[in-house]
Parts: sequence; C-alpha cells; structure tokens
Amino acid sequence: MNKKRLSHTAWKCQYHIVFIPKYRKKVLYGQVRADVRDIIKTLCQHKDVEIIEGTVCLDHIHLCVSIPPKLSISDFMGDLKGKSTLMIYDRHPNLQNKWNKAFWARGYYVATVGNVTEGAIKKYITEQSEESRKEDSEGTAF
Repeated sequence: MNKKRLSHTAWKCQYHIVFIPKYRKKVLYGQVRADVRDIIKTLCQHKDVEIIEGTVCLDHIHLCVSIPPKLSISDFMGDLKGKSTLMIYDRHPNLQNKWNKAFWARGYYVATVGNVTEGAIKKYITEQSEESRKEDSEGTAF
C-alpha cells in the first residue's frame, strides 16, 4: 500500500475530482489550457497535494489527487478554484468580463478512490485526454 506519513499519521486519501468553467464554456484550449495546467500544478504544490493523474479538456478538468488528511476536500477546492480564477484573469484579462468575475462553475464532482481502482481512474482520465486531443490538437495532460 502506497501510504504517506505525517509525524503521527499514515494515510492514503485519494480523490477523483471533476470541475467545469462557468456555463461549461469550451475555453480551455491553446495558451489558456497550458496556463490552467501550470496554475493547478502550482496551487497543488503549495497545499502539499500530489497530482496522481489529471487532464485539462476543452470544457472540464479531471484530477486524481492525494490530499493530506489535515486538509478537507471542500477547503482545497475552494482555494483551488478561487486562487486559480485570480491567476487566470491575471494572465488572460480578456476572459474576465465574460462571466461576471466567475471563471469556474459553483460546484464540482468528487469521489474517493476506493470502490474503483486507481488504475481504472487513470485509464478513464487518459481516455478523456485522448478524446479531448481529438477535439483540440494540443491536449494537455498533467
């Protein structure tokens, strides 16, 4: 079992997360796609969240992440979506007026990795990435 350790804790907390831009607009292509990928990687590193697998599709993002037990999934997603919005608008100010200051939709999908194997989720995310590459020639996996 691939466990992580804190001073008094051994843990393996993995989640499959999917979230979308506001109105599910197909805006995650080209430079925006590359920037969103880098921003998410940076924010995850700051929170000690390991990205196991992930992909940025045209209208949604899939992540399989390992989150320390001291950090709740809702706090992590609030920080990720809030801070990434500010960073995206900093790099692409032309996107800011389109959705009244909100880049991401309000909700997200999350499931623990347990009932489905990690390999099955990785395969699913990879297939999503391949599907997205067919739609947009510069697919960006994590």
